[in-house]
Amino acid sequence: MATTPTPMPESQAQPQASISPIGRIVGVFFSPKATFEDMARKPGWIAPILLTTVLSIISVTALNQRMNWRDYIIQQMEKSPRAAQLSAEQKQQQADTGAKFTVGIVYASGLLVPICFALFVGLVMWGAYNLLAGAGARFSQAFSIVAHAGLVGIVSTPLFLLVLFLKPPGTIDPENPLATNLAALLSDDASKWLVALCKSFDVFTFWTLILIAIGFAAVNPRKLKGAKSFTIAFTVWAVYVVLHVGWAFIFS
Repeated sequence: MATTPTPMPESQAQPQASISPIGRIVGVFFSPKATFEDMARKPGWIAPILLTTVLSIISVTALNQRMNWRDYIIQQMEKSPRAAQLSAEQKQQQADTGAKFTVGIVYASGLLVPICFALFVGLVMWGAYNLLAGAGARFSQAFSIVAHAGLVGIVSTPLFLLVLFLKPPGTIDPENPLATNLAALLSDDASKWLVALCKSFDVFTFWTLILIAIGFAAVNPRKLKGAKSFTIAFTVWAVYVVLHVGWAFIFS
């Protein structure tokens, strides 16, 4: 006797289509919730890491071309009480050596920082969300979320390049090139710990944290309801700020 087949639930019969890597890059800015929900089902990180790495390399190449690292190092030495004990010749020698190393370090950072940022922050956030909320996130999901959150560089990089080429060569502050944080309001002789604190309150930092919170909320909506995901992301950031400012205070 023939039996009537049981119809499959609509969600199983018609699985949701996956968003393409390019679609995810666009979606992070215009539809982050849906984009991260898709990412939670199928993590991916290659496209955002490649794009942010290219942007980073462009930035550091332009910076090395526009900066006189020797003069910058001398300026920083003049601000340091320890350098007051050095003779003019010693300062020149240290500046010459430092400038050569700085160029290479800047190029290396442009290549490595994007993926190292995604790996390290992804690891920290993965641990924080699983420990504090029992989110049950996989590291591949955390890595993918942070890699896509780093795409705010698509906005910050053109702004950085604009400021870099509008200012006379060598006049930009490489430690705080954009006036998108509270440190832009401080005087040149402000304490290092205060500068470190104010730099932490940055528009692009907050934007990145918001995207991370949306991403982890998409991984486990049941356990990360309401503002819980945002609370965890900003708590991790606050711990980092305390450690960073404390370090600057001790060694200032």
